[in-house]
Amino acid sequence: MSGSKTVVLGVTGSIAAHRAVDLASLLTKGGASVRVVMTADAQRFVTALPFKTLSRHPVVTDLYDEAEGWQPAHIRLADEANLLLIAPATANILAKLAHGLANDALSCLALALNPAARVLVAPAMNGKMWRHPATQANVATLQQRGAEFIGPEEGLLACGYGGIGRLWPVEQIAARALELLG
Repeated sequence: MSGSKTVVLGVTGSIAAHRAVDLASLLTKGGASVRVVMTADAQRFVTALPFKTLSRHPVVTDLYDEAEGWQPAHIRLADEANLLLIAPATANILAKLAHGLANDALSCLALALNPAARVLVAPAMNGKMWRHPATQANVATLQQRGAEFIGPEEGLLACGYGGIGRLWPVEQIAARALELLG
């Protein structure tokens, strides 16, 4: 990849959040400048420290995080992003994005996103949540706006059910993200 491209990796509150650590590492090794934004729920599953260490950048964990300079961190990152990658993406973040709700750093960043940036979404949730008509309508809305989805896949879910809802393999998510960066 020629030149560093900026990936904003949005991590939401799913048990699969720990797999986003490996995703951040793969993206960084692939030459991307990775900036991580974690929701409060994501922080219940994994801390910011591994993301900070592997991306070599501060992690945004709050809408009111202090930024260097005068511009809020979520606005600066929205401007700098070449790709917004949300992995894992919960039903909650899909609903927020589809309906324009902005009550945390990630959802505010998504609304303020540089229009030239691509959006890649890797869902992870219970299969019944994924198949729910509201979630499917939100996915369709986001796809109509240009968001690309990768996954979910079938398998044993953390909730004990089998079926669709698992996070797509992080190696494949990273490969697609790096392709989109060109």
